Amino acid sequence: MITFNDISKTYRVSRRESGLGNAVKSLFKREYTTIHAINHISFSIDDGEMVGYIGPNGAGKSTTIKILSGILTPDSGTCVVNGQVPWKDRKEYVRQIGVVFGQRSQLWWDIPVIDSFELIQAIYSIPAPKYRNNLDELTQLLNLEDILKTPTRQLSLGQRMRCEIAASLLHEPKLLFLDEPTIGLDAVSKIAVRDFIKKMNAEHQTTVILTTHDMQDIEAITNRVILIGKGQKLLDGTLDDLRLEAESVESGDEGSETDLDHIIASLYEKLNIM
Repeated sequence: MITFNDISKTYRVSRRESGLGNAVKSLFKREYTTIHAINHISFSIDDGEMVGYIGPNGAGKSTTIKILSGILTPDSGTCVVNGQVPWKDRKEYVRQIGVVFGQRSQLWWDIPVIDSFELIQAIYSIPAPKYRNNLDELTQLLNLEDILKTPTRQLSLGQRMRCEIAASLLHEPKLLFLDEPTIGLDAVSKIAVRDFIKKMNAEHQTTVILTTHDMQDIEAITNRVILIGKGQKLLDGTLDDLRLEAESVESGDEGSETDLDHIIASLYEKLNIM
């Protein structure tokens, strides 16, 4: 169970005008701008839910995920995940979560994938029988048998993403964060990853929070969507709720599109969050 209550987080960002004179001036006196990354956001997520957390670039998605994963401490508000505060109980808390970043790797680049998996086993102190069972299951479900002995740098993007997902699930996390898990994948690999995520959720009741700009991922995987923009929560509901909201802002527009990409683009424009 995730309770994210009235959370705010701001950053101070240094700014200066272009030019050598301004560069020298900034060495002695810097000017800062305060950025409200997220502003009094609240939501709750039940065990086993699959939630799409969406919004345009700069909306506050990554900041939210970093707070939920214990990397950042918010300025105000409270966050409790399965009875623990992520940034206070981080050592124990991280044993319950898995994270997959589509543009970052948790696998060691120059060693075989199986060696990375064994290092992860040691990091999480996974008992040998549990590790072997989980590895066998993930290898079969994600079709990894032929690539486990291959160095990560020699894998295709689709192969690497399947290995990244396996690595994040070896310790049986209760909560899985997915950040652009299908970025750059071909159609076959995307379908395989989506089907696997749904299977893990059905069999293990793994809670999934998905952040992505790929609306097909949202439609295929999630049953609930939280839309944020400019650091604020704008909508929390089902995909049908999203479509109804789009219809309300598009009323009177002739030839309005009904696919999810156009619905989201229309909402971004109408809600002025681009």
